[in-house]
Amino acid sequence: MTENLNKCEKKEPESIPYVVHEAAMNRAERHIKRTWIALIVAVALIFLSNMAWLYAWTRYDYESYEVSADGDGIANYIGNDGDIFNHGKGTSEETSAQE
Repeated sequence: MTENLNKCEKKEPESIPYVVHEAAMNRAERHIKRTWIALIVAVALIFLSNMAWLYAWTRYDYESYEVSADGDGIANYIGNDGDIFNHGKGTSEETSAQE
């Protein structure tokens, strides 16, 4: 075991020229700058996309209508869930025809 420790002596790191280090740092700075720009553009596009969808969804008018029938006729109303309600002569106010 001591043989392995003797083989593992501290080695000095290889020195690299300053020009190479400076070029690598400049490249890293450009990469970081481009990454920030891409992140800001992506967030802006997501925000604009959400605003466009909200604008499109709020353009619709949601209205309710009250329908009345004169006379002795039978008025059927089909609800949003598909149930049919009969209102007319001889029926209770809300009798479902699908029972």
